Amino acid sequence: MAGLAIPTWDPQAAMLIGAVLLEAIVLYVGYGGLEKLIGPRLMSTLLEGEDAV
Repeated sequence: MAGLAIPTWDPQAAMLIGAVLLEAIVLYVGYGGLEKLIGPRLMSTLLEGEDAV
């Protein structure tokens, strides 16, 4: 029967999936930390700029 075979596991595919997942986690944490460091200063600068106009 076509389509009922169990596919074999490819180690290279597993490594690629793991690398993409790790990259996503690093970017999520990195951008979150960057937002906490720079976000408040940037928002206050932008809001003060609106009041000055």
